[in-house]
Amino acid sequence: MATDRRTAPLDSPSGLSADAVKDLPPALTTLLADTFALYLKTKNYHWHMSGPHFRDWHLLLDEQSEQIFAMTDDIAERARKIGGATLKSIGQISKLQRIKDNDAAFVTPRDMLAELRQDNQQLAGYMRSLHGTCDELGDVATASLLENWIDETERRVWFLFEATRHAEG
Repeated sequence: MATDRRTAPLDSPSGLSADAVKDLPPALTTLLADTFALYLKTKNYHWHMSGPHFRDWHLLLDEQSEQIFAMTDDIAERARKIGGATLKSIGQISKLQRIKDNDAAFVTPRDMLAELRQDNQQLAGYMRSLHGTCDELGDVATASLLENWIDETERRVWFLFEATRHAEG
């Protein structure tokens, strides 16, 4: 007895090229590792903030960490939608991250904000580079997400810059 049943292909339903399916998920996974690293560093500095601007900077970093964390699920799900895998562990994050940790016992508040500003600038650069790859591979959906994240990241850079422009500490 024959059936007229069809099986669904196992490749990505995204309609993207094989090159896009091969190249974009690993790039997104590395971006995700950087995003988690920046999230944790931002929370670290939020938790360890001190000094005369404590309240303002503590709240600023809390707001920024929430914004950074909000990106993580979208990045991971985009890698999966395309047809790839994504992060599976903290160990994998540590192997892939390009944003450096800071485990120092004490960091001045001004240095915290300056370092986070540089890290956010670095993250924006990684996102711009990935946007170029998306353009080359015809992935307008990921490019569109990146455009919003770049704008949010540039806003964080601006706030961190302005917060330390004439700050003491």
